[in-house]
Amino acid sequence: MQNYQHFVGGQASDLPLGKVVCVGRNYAAHAKELNNPIPTEPVLFIKPSTALVKLDEPLVIPTHLGECHFEVEMSILVGWPLRHCNQETASAAIAGIGLALDLTLRDLQQELKEKGLPWEKAKSFDGACPVSGFMPITQSTNLQNQQIVLRQNHKIKQNGNTADMLTPVLALLSYISQFFTLLPGDIVLTGTPVGVGPLKLGDQLSLSLSESIHCITEVGSSER
Repeated sequence: MQNYQHFVGGQASDLPLGKVVCVGRNYAAHAKELNNPIPTEPVLFIKPSTALVKLDEPLVIPTHLGECHFEVEMSILVGWPLRHCNQETASAAIAGIGLALDLTLRDLQQELKEKGLPWEKAKSFDGACPVSGFMPITQSTNLQNQQIVLRQNHKIKQNGNTADMLTPVLALLSYISQFFTLLPGDIVLTGTPVGVGPLKLGDQLSLSLSESIHCITEVGSSER
């Protein structure tokens, strides 16, 4: 049963659970590593609220569906409704920043892509979006200078900076809001840097966002 709740600054938030809007291929090097073209505008897809789980609890992956890959990303918690907004309005609506994993069933995704079908089954399954607590942003917070690091069994696998995003955070929020409304409690995943790879049962993951957030988790049983 899902027990996820938003936490901001270490305190439980009354923001409701909403959708998770994800951007694909927002780092050029990651697009290249999967042999994907570099997009000229954001590639968007959505995970439902049922995908949300706590990042500091053991990850549950459906191993019977093929390889499940980690993709670490900076996450944005939305605090106010955003619809057809500009970047200034988007900035004021950010309730916090955090870390998230866009868990991806890579074999299934590739099969769907080859058939020209949507990715939801590979991206939006239960537990597909482990999320950390969020830190409020301050005047000194630079959204485009956040270091994102993931270690798998103590080895660095992903080490990127948000400065390398093809579409920066505020421009991304504004772009998303032109197509569908972002509501309080929604989360935006801003893309993953190069270095994604498969998870195995027993793996230990250590994730960090600059000096703000550190999370440790492991891959547990594949059965719920």
